[in-house]
Amino acid sequence: MQLDAGCELSFEAQTPTPLILMLRPRSGAGQWIVREEYQIIPSVNVTEFTDIYGNLCQRVVAPEGPFSIHFSATVQTADLIDVAPGAPYTPVEELPDDVLHYTLPSRYCQSDQLGDLATQITKNAEPGYDQAEAIRKWIHENIKYEYGTSDASTSAVDTAHNRVGVCRDFTHLGISLCRALNIPARMVVGYLYQLDPMDLHAWFEAYADGRWFTFDATQENPRGNRITVAYGRDAADVAFTTQFGSMQLNDMKVWVELAQNDASENEKKADHAPTNSMSSGSSQQTSNTP
Repeated sequence: MQLDAGCELSFEAQTPTPLILMLRPRSGAGQWIVREEYQIIPSVNVTEFTDIYGNLCQRVVAPEGPFSIHFSATVQTADLIDVAPGAPYTPVEELPDDVLHYTLPSRYCQSDQLGDLATQITKNAEPGYDQAEAIRKWIHENIKYEYGTSDASTSAVDTAHNRVGVCRDFTHLGISLCRALNIPARMVVGYLYQLDPMDLHAWFEAYADGRWFTFDATQENPRGNRITVAYGRDAADVAFTTQFGSMQLNDMKVWVELAQNDASENEKKADHAPTNSMSSGSSQQTSNTP
């Protein structure tokens, strides 16, 4: 499926303020960037680099006063995510060098303090993918999703204790519980089609059988049509904006829509679909859990 996605950020800077932005997705596993547009008002010099996790980052200095960023892209996404019940645990000694650091505690993911909980949750699961899925399911069923119940300082230990949070908190807890079992886990941020309410989203990936798999504890069932923007150990590595000075975010808009060409194709299919005059009912199922 092709999706049109993007965000618009409006700031007010009290003084010239350096920023690191992380808004551009890149083509890779499960996605292809068909088109993208980046607008910054007022116009400033921009330099781009790739961080240690492979994310595209932009450096700017916002001048004093109003400052806005508009990013949009058309992305070909995978309709489904891979699931692999029974995929075996990858022993630490066999992990690639660039995966090893995802087994360690990090700022928001104190995996060294959650071993007992991780063991309890996964006691009936086979090592590897099934353990990560047991963790995802437990979080979905036992942690309440509620806005305004956490902030930028909330950690996985806090969420395990309070049993409430948002996608960021669900993700930190999932990562921590996986790492407590020596399963590499990393944070992913980006866009999810038909998320309700629409916002930038976070989920986690866990490493089993020599590869990464997607897990989203905010969702009842596996869902594709995701656009990945950045990977990292936790939220400290994947902030969409990092500012070094006095600057206020006044407004943020996020959208994910079916791209125009895909929408047109769906309309054509609907126009040519056969009708059955004997049909007396219909069934509709939606899943828009944030």
